[in-house]
Amino acid sequence: MPEHRPAEPDVVRYYTDVFVEADRLSRSPHGRLEALRTRDLLAGLLPAAPATVLDVGGGPGAHAGWLADAGHRVHLVDLVPAHAAAARQACPAVTATVGDARRLPLADRCADATLLLGPLYHLTDRADRIAALGEALRLTRPGGLVVTATISRHAPLLDLIRQGRVDDRTRPALLAAYASGVNDPVSGFTTAYFHRPAEVVDEFRAAGLPRPELYGIEGPLWPLLPLAGGPETDGALFAEVLRCAALFERDPEVLGTSAHLLATARTPA
Repeated sequence: MPEHRPAEPDVVRYYTDVFVEADRLSRSPHGRLEALRTRDLLAGLLPAAPATVLDVGGGPGAHAGWLADAGHRVHLVDLVPAHAAAARQACPAVTATVGDARRLPLADRCADATLLLGPLYHLTDRADRIAALGEALRLTRPGGLVVTATISRHAPLLDLIRQGRVDDRTRPALLAAYASGVNDPVSGFTTAYFHRPAEVVDEFRAAGLPRPELYGIEGPLWPLLPLAGGPETDGALFAEVLRCAALFERDPEVLGTSAHLLATARTPA
């Protein structure tokens, strides 16, 4: 198994001391759109319950909870100790431990499906992302499912423009991130990598996985959503953005306009 660099301390610090992840998928229309679309896609892709699902980088359990409620056996692993503790407390049916996606102390072929819905966009080196995908391949039984989420290369610039946060100070770093994929924390986000769709395909293949199927999670209209507000403020616009996301989810010409990309492949038999 390839060697890997130490876990990024900036990521642990960010999610421990700076950013509250626990309600990210519920506190804004954009978060709710991501949550609903991810749940709908996973529900259609995962094997029937009960299946053993490994949720790597599962945070405080946003998806692990409903997966367990649906009858799956879920084990969550996260780099941030506070996230693993929160997942155990919020989801008693879920087991949760601290670990690094690039090297996990788990048995080969222990899962029917392995989810990496966070790790790939916090690993800035291609070799580290391929190592995490290789671990997912090792941990998933033959014919099982590997599912990843990545942040689209276009998302940061679109998101910060809609928030009015692009100025002479931040614009050079944002343009540099658009060119390289590597985020500068001056944007307000932590250490991160932003993918183009073709890069996701390339990294799956480099890790020994088949060519993945790609899905746009939020679709092309997500920047139209308001920045904040309760569910009652979503209304007709939210419903149309959601419908549009489902309509265009596999269209290769607009995949990259989603804020997040979902990729899935079955492990070789």
